[in-house]
Amino acid sequence: MPFTQIVYRFRGLLISPPLIIALFCFSLETEMDYFIWPVGISLAFTGTTLRIWAQQHLRYRLKVKKCLTTTGPYLFIRNPVYVGNILMCLGATVTSELLWLVPIALLYWFTIYSVVVRYEERHLLKKYGEPYRRYLAEVPRWLPRAIRFRNVDLINRYFLTSIVAEIHCPLILLPYVFKELVSL
Repeated sequence: MPFTQIVYRFRGLLISPPLIIALFCFSLETEMDYFIWPVGISLAFTGTTLRIWAQQHLRYRLKVKKCLTTTGPYLFIRNPVYVGNILMCLGATVTSELLWLVPIALLYWFTIYSVVVRYEERHLLKKYGEPYRRYLAEVPRWLPRAIRFRNVDLINRYFLTSIVAEIHCPLILLPYVFKELVSL
């Protein structure tokens, strides 16, 4: 099995090492609760919100026919789910009070997801052909070039089912709440 396929298959597990370090390391914590908690929670909920918005359009966990998704957040970036994941993980890392870990973890997650995305792009290019090739040329992978607020479609008929599919996402903060309680 090729390396990229292994990384793709185990991407959920591969993003966890920085989160595990953040959970069990108490060394060099930054004790600025007035900063740590609002920033960490905001990042995690921004990531969750982005995932919900993306899910409405991608419909990955929903029981509907799949098609090439180029609407909603996919108008601006090709990988809003992974950007949402990184934001949620970043929020959890910030709430762990290990601010020194943030740049290391960010680089790690970006590396993992870059490998995953390259694998997915090859697969989607085979599956969708020329329409996907045009999409690759028009829409950036990670950071939007510009945000146009027309035809954005923030809420569609899959909104509630997307919330249900992604409702578990804020739970990423729960272990770090327990970590904070244990360290009091």
